Amino acid sequence: MSEISNWFQNIPFITRHWFGITIGATLLGKIGIIPLKHVYLDYDLVFRSLQIWRPATSLFAYPLSPNTGFHFLMNLFFLYTYSMKLETGIFSTRPADYIFMLTFNWLACVLFGLFMSMPFLMDPMILSVLYVWCMLNQDQIVSFWFGTQFRAMYLPWVLLAFRMILSGGGLSEIVGILVGHLYFFLAFKYPQDFGGASLLQTPQFLYNYFPGRAPGTGLFSRPPQERSGSWGRGNRLGGN
Repeated sequence: MSEISNWFQNIPFITRHWFGITIGATLLGKIGIIPLKHVYLDYDLVFRSLQIWRPATSLFAYPLSPNTGFHFLMNLFFLYTYSMKLETGIFSTRPADYIFMLTFNWLACVLFGLFMSMPFLMDPMILSVLYVWCMLNQDQIVSFWFGTQFRAMYLPWVLLAFRMILSGGGLSEIVGILVGHLYFFLAFKYPQDFGGASLLQTPQFLYNYFPGRAPGTGLFSRPPQERSGSWGRGNRLGGN
């Protein structure tokens, strides 16, 4: 148990809390302590019954069953891997900016979920984070199942194709790609490629609570490839 505890404590702060709350909320829902009927996202329940906690609980809770167990584990792997890559990479000295990115993506997922009747937001939220990392590391080679290798920029679309083939779904993945692209465009593409003003600014109160850099140095002032550093070695999904 000490080894598991040490491993968990070594996960970066933001990723550790997201990862831990997701596991805890899902298991509590599975054993019935927190019934899923009280946590899923629903427009009428949020706005007419004023159950304002649902946008948050629908992010962390997941309907775990024998049919969804493998997908849940894959989601945990992607959450752990790509959230940690962002938190220890481009956002390594900018925790407030990373929290702001997660908040922006979460709010966008909530809007899509409310108007597209998506009861749980784990899938699109995790894919939006994965998409941002992939766009910041477009030319890095990643390895997928069966030894296939391709550039990171194609990974979100490969995951979408797998979901459509295996379960006939894909809506959550499409929403996650759209949300991730919205953030990436506003934070990186628009200021750099189109010469526009930076449209996303982290609020000052987040810097006060999560200090890590002096405000005003500009997270979004350098090109994505310059910020993401060297490409390094490829990554095998699900490998050691």
